[in-house]
Amino acid sequence: MEGLNAVVLLSGGLDSATCLAIAKDHGFAVHAVSFRYGQRHNGELERAKWLAESMSAASHRVIDIDLAQLGGSALVDPNIAVPKADRVEDIGDEIPVTYVPARNTIFLSYALAVAETNNAADIFIGVNALDYSGYPDCRPEFIAAFEAMARLATKAGVGEGPELKIHTPLIDLTKGQIIAEGLRLGVDYSHTLSCYDPVGADDSQSDVHPCGHCDACLLRAKGFAENGIADPAIVG
Repeated sequence: MEGLNAVVLLSGGLDSATCLAIAKDHGFAVHAVSFRYGQRHNGELERAKWLAESMSAASHRVIDIDLAQLGGSALVDPNIAVPKADRVEDIGDEIPVTYVPARNTIFLSYALAVAETNNAADIFIGVNALDYSGYPDCRPEFIAAFEAMARLATKAGVGEGPELKIHTPLIDLTKGQIIAEGLRLGVDYSHTLSCYDPVGADDSQSDVHPCGHCDACLLRAKGFAENGIADPAIVG
């Protein structure tokens, strides 16, 4: 794999930071892709920029799309409240309102285009099917179906390039296992932001802090607790 190009979807959160580190550890030259998609806050993009630079990504681009035009999610519609809880056990089993319709389908489609233009046959995405919020586009079945479609929709599908592979190295890991792997690889989690509804988000979006009570925050706290350490992104 040494010297080959790979595209990594980089949100600026814990999972995608770990995914970037894994791709680098496998010897790929990483082209990181982030999205300004109409989300509640862009603080995560500041983190993504730092991660891409500090982890020596070959390139990092932020693509503008506007999923807020479609609505349907608390992450793109400020009129829909982000669910909060005090314990991870209180997270419900139903698909939450933080699910953004078709988001991973759209993100992977853009990543596929970036891969083709950068002669990359590998895409990394940090989806997880264990400690996650129940999003349907994080399941192995979805990834397998998208990979099959992508192989038909690209030059590789007619024999003009390498066959595409979508890597999901975190899909069968608990949040604690993901963090343990990231720590082994030297990920600085103090520069990641996983929160759906951070405190202090303003027009600059650069100085935000996790709320501590959304699904993402609770699952993240669980993962650090399983490793016997405090979350380094929590100040004070």
